[in-house]
Amino acid sequence: MESHLWTSIGEQTKSIDLPQNDAVLPDPILFPTSPARPSSAPVPTPWAMSSPPRTNQQPFVYHCIASLHRPDGNILSIAMTKEFIYVGSESGRIQSWKLQECPGVGFIKASSGQVGAMFACGRMLFSSHGDYRVRIWEVKMGNKRLKPKKISTLPPKRSLFVGRNGRRQLQQHSDHISCLAYNDADKLLYTGSWDSTVKAWNISENRCVDSFVAHEGHVNAIVINQEDGCVFTCSSDTSVKIWRRVYGESSHILTMILKFQLSPVNALALSLLSSSSKPCNFLYSGYSDGHINFWEKESSSSRYNHGGLLQGHHFAVLCLVTVKDLILSGSEDTAIRIWRREERGNGYLHWCLSVIEGHHGPVRCLAAGMEMDNMGNMLVCSASLDQSFKVWRVKLFPPPLMNRSEMNVEQLKKEIGGCEMNNPVLSPSWVEKRKLQFDDYYVSNNNNNHF
Repeated sequence: MESHLWTSIGEQTKSIDLPQNDAVLPDPILFPTSPARPSSAPVPTPWAMSSPPRTNQQPFVYHCIASLHRPDGNILSIAMTKEFIYVGSESGRIQSWKLQECPGVGFIKASSGQVGAMFACGRMLFSSHGDYRVRIWEVKMGNKRLKPKKISTLPPKRSLFVGRNGRRQLQQHSDHISCLAYNDADKLLYTGSWDSTVKAWNISENRCVDSFVAHEGHVNAIVINQEDGCVFTCSSDTSVKIWRRVYGESSHILTMILKFQLSPVNALALSLLSSSSKPCNFLYSGYSDGHINFWEKESSSSRYNHGGLLQGHHFAVLCLVTVKDLILSGSEDTAIRIWRREERGNGYLHWCLSVIEGHHGPVRCLAAGMEMDNMGNMLVCSASLDQSFKVWRVKLFPPPLMNRSEMNVEQLKKEIGGCEMNNPVLSPSWVEKRKLQFDDYYVSNNNNNHF
């Protein structure tokens, strides 16, 4: 019944693409070729399912297994669990598919505007909408179809609460809710907004328990360290901030400001791992100038120290996600880059393993997780402003051909000297839209300069 909403996009299978002249050197190892899987039986779905990987001996890292095009609006948010993929769009509808073969299992419709942000935790799904409010859904399966149940709306009405200054203020945000994060231990939902504030919600009581001005510009992303409850926020004001909840209270205090360069910060991701030698805690931040900064937590002082830059994207980094020791970044240059962090002596190095190409517009949001088949594969979901949504299967094989610890930087450069990076191909509609935005920006600045 809903096939008219989607148009298919052809198969895309890519060989590994190694970047040239990146400040963080890419891994020169090509992963070994895995045998092609037998073709699966067709499933009832509006997806354009791709065929199995080619059986030639050319090594490859990723394969597009399904692709969708949404002609009636952009996809604005993605949430992913072990079972489902949720996709929110400008239409206000949340589509859902089951992982692995991606059969459609239904949708959630809320008549409250676009779905700007989502977060999934177990059977709970949080979604922000165009009315500056959040819906909480309980998601179950029944008869192979999704059976969503709306638990609550935050705030339930234009209610008031007593703020930090003792005055009564509105619980509701006054502008677009751009990001969501959930503290599972304390059952607190955090919302970040273009009104520069962050709000904490007690979901069991359906009320706002804290609201604070977090930045001077739009709040673009929020992540939470589930181990200690620290809240990380980033903004167009070029800063990343770390907040800690006051013990025994609902209020939050600012503990640290991370500011390395004068460029808007669009995305955040945390990577928490315990290696054989020591635990590691990294924070990654994506900037409008195309850089990714990473910060390492000091175990003795719990401070975050700047560790370096990951360079490779041509334009703004719009989204970040981590899976184990991998970092995935989506950019305005239409590419998705996969980076690997490796321990080296007393420190860590990052390598660009692959560049996933297939979108024709900026990659706005990402989600990723390991497949459940125990074959070491990762599923990556990506949505672009070209109105497409794709699911990629990424092959994760250990590189057995060379011991990089015995090579210096010059040797690595020699190994990858012949590699080239394709120029990004942007859709004509996006280029025209971007040109108009720049024209408006310069006209506005020129007019302001006359005063």
